[in-house]
Amino acid sequence: MATVTASAPRAGLPGVLKHRAAQKLLLLALLAAILVPLADARWASGSWPHALTVDVSQPLADASDWIIDNRDSHPLFLYFFGYISNAVVLCVRAVYLLLLAVGWAGVTAIGALVAWRVAGVRLAVGTAVAFLACGLLGMWVPTMQTLALMVVAVLVSVLVGLVLGLAAGLSDRFHRALRPVLDTMQVLPAFAYLLPVVLIFGIGVPAAVLATVVYAAPPMARLTALGLRGADKEVLEAVESLGATAPQRLLTARIPLARKELLLGLNQTIMMALSMAVIASVIGAGGLGDRVYQALASVDVGAALEAGIPIVLLAVVLDRITAAAGEHAGEEPQSRLVWLYAAVAAVAVALAGRLAGRLDWPDSWTVNLADPVNRAVDWMTAHLYSGVPVVGGTADWAGRFTTWVLDPVRSGLQWLPWWAVLLLVAALAWLIGTWRTALTAVLAMAAIGVLGVWKPSLDTLSQVLAAVAVTLVLGFATGIAAARSDRFERLLRPVLDVFQTMPQFVYLIPVVALFGVGRAPAVAAAVVYALPAVVRITTQGLRQVDPAALESARSLGASSTQQLRQVQLPLARPALLLAVNQGVVLVLAVVIIGGLVGGGALGYDVVFGLAQGDLATGLVAGAAIVCLGLMLDRVTQPTERRTKGGV
Repeated sequence: MATVTASAPRAGLPGVLKHRAAQKLLLLALLAAILVPLADARWASGSWPHALTVDVSQPLADASDWIIDNRDSHPLFLYFFGYISNAVVLCVRAVYLLLLAVGWAGVTAIGALVAWRVAGVRLAVGTAVAFLACGLLGMWVPTMQTLALMVVAVLVSVLVGLVLGLAAGLSDRFHRALRPVLDTMQVLPAFAYLLPVVLIFGIGVPAAVLATVVYAAPPMARLTALGLRGADKEVLEAVESLGATAPQRLLTARIPLARKELLLGLNQTIMMALSMAVIASVIGAGGLGDRVYQALASVDVGAALEAGIPIVLLAVVLDRITAAAGEHAGEEPQSRLVWLYAAVAAVAVALAGRLAGRLDWPDSWTVNLADPVNRAVDWMTAHLYSGVPVVGGTADWAGRFTTWVLDPVRSGLQWLPWWAVLLLVAALAWLIGTWRTALTAVLAMAAIGVLGVWKPSLDTLSQVLAAVAVTLVLGFATGIAAARSDRFERLLRPVLDVFQTMPQFVYLIPVVALFGVGRAPAVAAAVVYALPAVVRITTQGLRQVDPAALESARSLGASSTQQLRQVQLPLARPALLLAVNQGVVLVLAVVIIGGLVGGGALGYDVVFGLAQGDLATGLVAGAAIVCLGLMLDRVTQPTERRTKGGV
């Protein structure tokens, strides 16, 4: 029987030093005792030394100037990027014209038919109601514009994701090489790569579609690779024993076995593409996102909600359809005759609408939602912003949160010498991982200093830490309640759907109306955006705890609280750590949005770079956010250590 000696206590050591964590801290303290005096003598304490920074603004400015000067004449743009741009425009326009030609009745009928075919009558009715609601809000044409852009963007994202996922699923080397690329694509803020895309393709639909593809393709690639790599080895061996070639094994075994992962990847790609609808409007995507963005510019909450609700409805419907397709993967399909009759009925509805001249949604069938919503917001601003007896107004809460939490955390981080920050990062990463984890985290943090954005990065880090702390407290509490009550979980699910699919710009307006402008509203927006994922992961992790373990605890007389604290939470630790990780990533994604409402720091730099066409400022701030994300990922996700002989 193999034994593990790595974790055995060492004879002769004091009791505290027999623990692995204490040994790591002692070794780190010895290294610090040697290196810190040398670093302090050479570069002094305080903020990151200027001698260790590298100015990348000039090379990036030169690259930006070259692109602008050659965009209309260089063969690379004329015969490569130009063809890509034209193809994207033609595809989006073709889908849009097709949707308009089918008419509102036809689109509604076809959408309901697809939902019925996949998930049944209930979802079909919900899909029809969702499309009709888009028309009632007066947003039918913008909805079709957004839907056309999303169809093309999702198809391209799925194609790119499938190709990358297939390569990563079949090749270990390619999988290792692709993983950091996908990490960067998912952590890099959308605003940061909007500028390079706009520089190459200009303002318009091509830039919006390609930016959406960069943002939405990674989930498809990850889940495709996961499905292929997790295929049942016994089935693969059986297929191989029958003499199947590698392509045959892929088509007849690997891909069918990975069908659920592929459909989940499609689901996530659709959701992420829709989340880009508003951001893409900044660079001329049009549609619902443009309506939301224009309403934001005029601080019109009602108009923003009128355009934001159809985005939410589209997201919920597409999420339900693709999720149902994944759940029913491999089941016996419905009767072909019934399917044929339903398809004929949908086509008949579309033709009837066309013959009746009712392709466009009638103007008389619209409902004005903006005015009552704006009146409600005005009332909230007048009565809740300040002067509320006893509890104080929302502006007072924001001020206290800034004074008592955000300012001390930022001051504390910026007061620490640069080497102390690196040591703290190294200690946290090494305690829960390996020396490689610690080295990666330290290098990521050091790269921020090298880029010359040390102070604004620590400012952003203070906001992220505060937002993550609030998100985890609320998310864990809500997730635990949902895991212990089926009724509460059912009531909570549509609320989480709305919060998760509502564009960030939409709920930013009421947040600013209630809390004013500053870092506190930026934190509030980040909490609202990240909370649903934390709640969902926590609930799922607790519900998947082995029932036998809970039954054993009950038989020993454990109370409900003891079962939670001593059984469920320890067994759900991987899911809880994943919730922490996703909370960090999603909070970082809203850092840019926070820059629009006074969050400052890196978020403001990225927005400023996009608005002014300053490639250097935008990309440097975006790269710093990626480094922050990498560092926080390493200090929140433990690395499993392999020991010889097994455990």
